[in-house]
Amino acid sequence: MNILHIISSPRKGASASIQLATGIIEKLQAANPGSTVAVHDLASHPFPHLEEAKLQSFFTPAESRTPEQAAAAKHSDDAIQEIKDADVIVIGAPLYNFGIPSTLKAWVDHIARAGITFRYTATGPEGLITGKKVYVAMSSGGVYSTGPSAAYDFVAPYLKAVLGFLGMTDVTVVRAEGLAVPDLQATAVQKALDAFEVATPELA
Repeated sequence: MNILHIISSPRKGASASIQLATGIIEKLQAANPGSTVAVHDLASHPFPHLEEAKLQSFFTPAESRTPEQAAAAKHSDDAIQEIKDADVIVIGAPLYNFGIPSTLKAWVDHIARAGITFRYTATGPEGLITGKKVYVAMSSGGVYSTGPSAAYDFVAPYLKAVLGFLGMTDVTVVRAEGLAVPDLQATAVQKALDAFEVATPELA
């Protein structure tokens, strides 16, 4: 099994999403001996925001790109190849101001490519990245899975929607929540890991 770990928190060892994702990966490796792990730290190596040159490169066939366009498309091409090479993707996703970090949004913008990772057909859009299992290691200061704050969670619904649009419909969200709540913070990550069970993905 090839596992891709996407890190989006800049908090290094203090990050609950990194701790949670690492724990998930350890369980995956225990269940699948010999698995490999590739790590892409978006906080240390962020993707540039989209601008005109990059968009032009996306819509230019690879064989027709200028050297400048080829360089502009490289981040996107590399990110998509990382996903294609992975069987399982573990995405660390802290909830910042009700949404995902901007580094993670930039990554999404680079992997969502018309004609490459999705296409429009006569019967509607079709995701082209299939056969992947995705785990979202989500962390939040409050409790957003249930109760009145659930309406403010734009992390899990967004990632499920955009990944599903690209064909990655098998998405499991694992939550470490209440990290700013005195009665919950000390055990939030371990509680999430204790409840997590490794699924057996149907790999393509």
